[in-house]
Amino acid sequence: MKRFFGIVIACALIGAGVFWWVTRPAPVMAAVAEGHVADSENGALVFAAAGCSSCHAAPEGEDKTLLAGGHSFATDFGTFYAPNISPGPDGIGGWTLPDFARALRQGVSPEGRHYYPAFPYTSYVHMTDGDVADLWAYMNTLPVSETPSRAHEVSFPFNVTRGLGLWKALYLKTDFVVAQTTSAEVERGRYLVEALGHCAECHTPRDALGGLDREAWLSGAPNPSGKGEIPDLTSEGLDWSEADLVAYFTSGFTPDYDSVGGTMAAVVDNLAQLPEDDRAAIAAYVKALP
Repeated sequence: MKRFFGIVIACALIGAGVFWWVTRPAPVMAAVAEGHVADSENGALVFAAAGCSSCHAAPEGEDKTLLAGGHSFATDFGTFYAPNISPGPDGIGGWTLPDFARALRQGVSPEGRHYYPAFPYTSYVHMTDGDVADLWAYMNTLPVSETPSRAHEVSFPFNVTRGLGLWKALYLKTDFVVAQTTSAEVERGRYLVEALGHCAECHTPRDALGGLDREAWLSGAPNPSGKGEIPDLTSEGLDWSEADLVAYFTSGFTPDYDSVGGTMAAVVDNLAQLPEDDRAAIAAYVKALP
C-alpha cells in the first residue's frame, strides 16, 4: 500500500509539474519592431480597424478616445468587463511596448497572468510588429481616465486563469485560416478581417469550450445578446457584390436601403475611417471566402 500511494503521489506531482509547464504564460518579448519609427497616424487607423473604442470607450460616452472601459460581455463562462486601457495609472500607463505586444498577441498581462479570450488576442496574434508599435504610439496620445477597471464575474473553475494556458494551446493559432490568397488586395483584406478587425469573433460559431470553429469560418453564429443570429458572410449566406459591401462599410446602408444596427453600427463607424482601398480589400476577402 505504501508503494501504491507513493506511485500515486509521484504521478500527481509529475502531472502538476506538466500542467504548470504547459500552462505557463508566454514570456515578454525582448524587442518589438526594433528600428521601426513609430507612426501614430497609422496607429490611429490601426485603432479604428481593431475596434478598440467599440469595447473600451465608456458606455454612453461621447468621447470615443477616452478608454475608460466598462462594457459588459455576458457569456456561458461568466460576465466580462472591458478594462480601462487609457494611458494613465488606472489603465496601461505603466506598461512598456513589449508588455503591450504580449497582451495583444499572447493574451498575457504585464504581471504574467493569462487574459480571458473575451479580449480577442486569438485574432490580434496576427498583428505585425509595426502595427503594434504604431498603435502603442497612438494610444499614448489619448486622454487619461481615472475610472478603475471592473472585476470580471467568473466562478470556479473558470476563475482559475492558469487553466487558460491549456485553452490557448488548443485555440491560439498563428496561421491564417484562409491560407492561400489570390491577390495582394485579398491578402490585405485577410489581414484586416482575420487580424485587426477580428470579424470571426462574432461571425464564426464556437465549440463547447468557447473556441472558434475554424471549419465553419465566418459562416454565422448565435448573437451573444440572445437575439437572432450574426450573419453568414460566406457565399452560402451573403449574395452582396463587392461594391455593395464597400458601400455598406462606408455608409451603413444595405443594398435594400436598410441601415446598419446593433453592434455592427460601431463596426461601420470604425471601417468608415479607413482608406477606401482597405474597405475594398475587406470586400474582396469576403467574396473570396470558400
